[in-house]
Amino acid sequence: MHNHRKLGRLEQNMEMLNSHAKTWNLVTISRIKKHLNEEDLKQALEIIQYRHPSLNSRIIHSPKGLYFQSDETPKIALRVVKKLDNDQWTEVVNEEFNQEINSSRGLLRVVLVHILSDEQICYLITTVHHAVADGLSSIHLHSEILTYCQKIASGELVNQINSLSPLPPIEELLPEWTKGFRGKISSSLLLLRIAFQKIWYCPQSLSCEDYAPISKRRSNIIHRQLDPELTQKFVNLCRQENATVHSALCAVLMFTVARKIIKGNSNKIPVSCLSYIDLRRRLEPAISEEHMTVLAASMIGFHTIKTNTSFWELARQVKQKLEVGIKHGDIFKMILIVKQLIDFCFISPKEVVATVSVSNSGKVKIPKTYGEFELEEISFAGSHALYANVFIIHTSTFREKMLLNFVYSQPSISRHTMEELVNNVMSCIFELCTLNLDISFLSWMQS
Repeated sequence: MHNHRKLGRLEQNMEMLNSHAKTWNLVTISRIKKHLNEEDLKQALEIIQYRHPSLNSRIIHSPKGLYFQSDETPKIALRVVKKLDNDQWTEVVNEEFNQEINSSRGLLRVVLVHILSDEQICYLITTVHHAVADGLSSIHLHSEILTYCQKIASGELVNQINSLSPLPPIEELLPEWTKGFRGKISSSLLLLRIAFQKIWYCPQSLSCEDYAPISKRRSNIIHRQLDPELTQKFVNLCRQENATVHSALCAVLMFTVARKIIKGNSNKIPVSCLSYIDLRRRLEPAISEEHMTVLAASMIGFHTIKTNTSFWELARQVKQKLEVGIKHGDIFKMILIVKQLIDFCFISPKEVVATVSVSNSGKVKIPKTYGEFELEEISFAGSHALYANVFIIHTSTFREKMLLNFVYSQPSISRHTMEELVNNVMSCIFELCTLNLDISFLSWMQS
């Protein structure tokens, strides 16, 4: 099915970030047990390109604006690389992070990584333009690709493919009250409130170790995992403490940064947390995860960490503020002010967007077996070169195991600093789960 239309406002912003900052493109990583044949994968990609209008599109720059166009779109680009060890997939991710998508030719590219030390293991890595995907849809896409690879490998004829109908711009899917004059007023008031809170709280962040202009910044990734037992303990503890996994992760990251930046006799540290929330199930009608589009919104919360602030108190505070924001429709209003927030980043490249950023896809609900192929792990991460000084995490839980991808912008944050922060995050989660005690900021800082 063809996809000819003008890009919506959010989609236009995603293209600007891709072309000017190599930022916010989504990289999804699957670890697969069983050799994945290159030719079978090529056929599967042809099928999903036909099935998804957005993946059969490219972005055309015209005097009238930016347009999706389906005509003459090349096949999805596939690259095959060989790496010696399992953990070298992160090298491929770093390469993908720092290469913009040539949107005039396509909006998705794919890398198949063969592991020389274990021929039964390979990695499927996709990089998709954020104008046509979010974390959930990019994860679902991997499940689709493996489904078709399994059918092709087993000799099953794939004759009938149902092409999905193109979706309109996200702004048209939002509730009616967000449109017209009322939408402009409510979104403007939210922008003013965020600006006021930023001035009032004056949140602190990681210090810039080495400044570079946006065009010279690079995204990098550090990967960690929680084993199934520790993951379940963490989930149960969050439930027991009337928090969520998302709010607990926000609290862990804010505690970690506060511990790093606290100075002298300071007894309080103002911080902020950027949270990404799924919009799909909050729309009427709901949009399924199989539709490739961007349906996630950010919300920012401001907090003050004092020496006597308890961890779970902070986690509950994050949860409460998110619930209030969602109830008041801030989750929809944020979509309407994204352009102003992005413009601010480009106008003031030294300004910090937030202290920390958390995107948690939760429990991934896709199959683990696809005929002879077994999906062992799946996670995602966004390229965030633009966001200097922000401590960023993307998490997903699959097969009872939590996968954590920490993303940072170099040279603002060095590899050494990032590894120290990541180790502190993992230590904090381990202490919470094993000791099963609430910890104050002061006690954890002294541990």
